[in-house]
Amino acid sequence: MMEAVITGHKLSVGYGSKVLLKDADFEVKKGDIFIIMGGSGCGKSSLLKVLTGLMLPLGGTFKLFGKDFNQALPQEQLSLRQKTGILYQSGALFSSMTLAENVSMPLTQYTNYSPETIDELVRLKLALVGLAGYEDYYPSEISGGMKKRAGLARALALDPEVVYFDEPSAGLDPVSSARLDELMLQINQNLNTTLVVVTHELQSIFTIGTNSVYLDAETRSITGNGNPHDLLKNPPNERIAQFLTRGKKI
Repeated sequence: MMEAVITGHKLSVGYGSKVLLKDADFEVKKGDIFIIMGGSGCGKSSLLKVLTGLMLPLGGTFKLFGKDFNQALPQEQLSLRQKTGILYQSGALFSSMTLAENVSMPLTQYTNYSPETIDELVRLKLALVGLAGYEDYYPSEISGGMKKRAGLARALALDPEVVYFDEPSAGLDPVSSARLDELMLQINQNLNTTLVVVTHELQSIFTIGTNSVYLDAETRSITGNGNPHDLLKNPPNERIAQFLTRGKKI
């Protein structure tokens, strides 16, 4: 059995009196490509905010690498965060900085590496995502798919054990989306990096997902979990069946 790198126990997520998800239990195992899926308004992005430490849960606990994140001291939380990376939906690159400068930011902020070593690592990370030779380009000079890959290079700068993805296919054409899926698979398999992916794109879910949870907006709970292909073969309920087949009968 692989160890759990993220666990949620009776986790509730929302804003004030508005509860989006309640009493959620789940585990993300080391090496998973873990999909958080569901329809609009079910709390996918809000759950991701809790898991990345950007938002406090309304109740329950989540553990990151075995540590109760919200009970940890600020310095402990920082250390835990440095073992993770995140690719934001828009890429979130700094427009006034080159791709190399964007990717180097975590390295200059959180390591004592020499400028020469940082430069070498930046080139390595950009090459890893297929952007060798684009070090001096600005975000405005590259395509949307390339921006996502540059954002991924930055997320990988500190060699994280877990990388979070917020709707990685959003705004991409089908070819760019497929290439990003392939890249995510390569990172998972070659670097043994655990991926946590918020998405509603069925093509990506079935291409890359090894484990998943389905968030149900009506019941405000997790109503299905497991490999997406298994959920498609034996859907726990009608709403999951409808979601995984785009409403077609199976």
